Amino acid sequence: MKVRSIYDFLDEISPFSLQEEWDNSGLNVGDFESEVKKIYISLDIDESVIEEVEENSLLITHHPLIFKPIKKVIPNRFSTKFLISLIQKNISLIAMHTNFDKTHLNSYFAKEVLGFDGESEDFVFYSDIFMEFEELVKLVKEKMNLNTLRVVKLNDFIKRVAITTGAGMGLLDSIKADCFLTGDIKYHEAMDAKARGISLIDIGHFESERYFVDVMYEALKLDIEIKKINSKNPFELI
Repeated sequence: MKVRSIYDFLDEISPFSLQEEWDNSGLNVGDFESEVKKIYISLDIDESVIEEVEENSLLITHHPLIFKPIKKVIPNRFSTKFLISLIQKNISLIAMHTNFDKTHLNSYFAKEVLGFDGESEDFVFYSDIFMEFEELVKLVKEKMNLNTLRVVKLNDFIKRVAITTGAGMGLLDSIKADCFLTGDIKYHEAMDAKARGISLIDIGHFESERYFVDVMYEALKLDIEIKKINSKNPFELI
């Protein structure tokens, strides 16, 4: 199957035109006319992913490998290190990032992982839950299989939650909920949310977006071998 055919299918289920202006979803590496026999799905690229993906394959990731213009191709920087490896193994790369957040990932995480009903508004999924804050924290821990969570508790009872996988604190101005679930929350962002009366639950960047491989696997209705792999979280708790 040609890369072009797979790209067109992806564009149909989650149009690349929906991506943010700063994003770089789409074909990052490769040739639309290349023939591939296997598709791999991963959140990101790391050494384990490069090692597992076979030559002449297509890799679909959530995060683009290339965000900024590349001035030097050297093997000790994230983007260029793996760019070299992809080219050496003739692996094409398509990224499905902010467009897929809007059409699939946020709603999948909220509905299938956390079990909430509701609807998406661009990057944010809203759900009316009417739940004690402590009960909500317990549910998130259980559903995400996490032992601890960073939280900012302002309300004992939560009527409405907003959910954005990955790093969503840049959306704080538009959040219309008692509690915001997102990742990569910084100290001053937490202080800002506290001043606004919005409780926070930090669901982690990798932890909330690792489900990309599952939802993408379900969405790929193509007559080609597809394999789920995943990059590793660079952080560990000790």
